[in-house]
Amino acid sequence: MTWFIFFGDMLVMAFMVGVAIWFGTRGNTEEITEVSRIPLEDENYHG
Repeated sequence: MTWFIFFGDMLVMAFMVGVAIWFGTRGNTEEITEVSRIPLEDENYHG
């Protein structure tokens, strides 16, 4: 049972790393920079 959980976790982690690599390589640098700034600029402090 422990091996089943371990290999399941490894499979899920490999999938998530693959998705991150896929998203990171499909756009150009300008798009990636713009999208990565969204969480930092989502608050409106100017009223």
